[in-house]
Amino acid sequence: MATMKRIFILLGSLDRRIIFFIVGLSVLIPLLKPDWVNLPIRPRPESQIVFNEINKLNEGDKILLSFDYGPSTKPEIHPMSIAILKHLFAKNIQVYGFALWPDGNFMSTEAFSEVSHDYGKEYGIDYVNLGYKPGAEAVVKGIAADIRALYTVDLKGTPIDDIPMMKDVVNVENFDFVFSLSAGFPGSTEWVQYACDPKNIPLSTGVTSIQVTDILPYVENGQIRGILAGMPGAAEYESLVEVELKEMELSVKPGKASSMMAAQSIAHVVIVLFIIFGNITYYITRKNKGKDKI
Repeated sequence: MATMKRIFILLGSLDRRIIFFIVGLSVLIPLLKPDWVNLPIRPRPESQIVFNEINKLNEGDKILLSFDYGPSTKPEIHPMSIAILKHLFAKNIQVYGFALWPDGNFMSTEAFSEVSHDYGKEYGIDYVNLGYKPGAEAVVKGIAADIRALYTVDLKGTPIDDIPMMKDVVNVENFDFVFSLSAGFPGSTEWVQYACDPKNIPLSTGVTSIQVTDILPYVENGQIRGILAGMPGAAEYESLVEVELKEMELSVKPGKASSMMAAQSIAHVVIVLFIIFGNITYYITRKNKGKDKI
């Protein structure tokens, strides 16, 4: 008992610089060495629905993937785009990139270049990036009606008619699925209101944590099929895709959202433990001082 008291007193009286160092390590190790920390992730029903909907798509199906976010929300949403592209490319689904945000051009280019090489996908055959057009909801309405009225060239400047996978694509009705990676306006709401709901095209979305409450009514009404909510949603989708890729005997790299959630979880546990040790130490030392006075 005396030994345990000495241990708690020692832990509770550690120099704050040592505590900061330990907390720092608890954050850095999962980020730098994600293979060392493999915490279990239990997907929520909303994330599972998104995965199931995309997993139902067949080889050769077409999906419209809209990059409606920028650098400020990249940590939350970009891991979703990477995991979704891995899932789509593994299933040999044709991906059509669009953007309602100007910064979406940079996000989509980075995501496509990161994933397409690993899966041996060819531009214009397996995926295309049409990029950003100004106009917010007007662009969504244009895509719903006639894509060629808005887009004459892709993001690289290649004429639409020269891209093989654009041959039979006229409007949103030619897509089997729509997915919006949304950080606000314009984004998921506009895709629901002006394209997917009127044309009866299935839609799922991934959003920032702060945007979830605005989108949930559409999810509950069935207008949006599931939702990936912030970084936890990205980590959940990464875990589902990881299992799927292993079953397909494909190589799997740890996802960034999973490592960031692991770092956050471990850091929280370490901080709580130090708080507990500090309180126990305070109680023991206070009790000892009371005995000394007697």
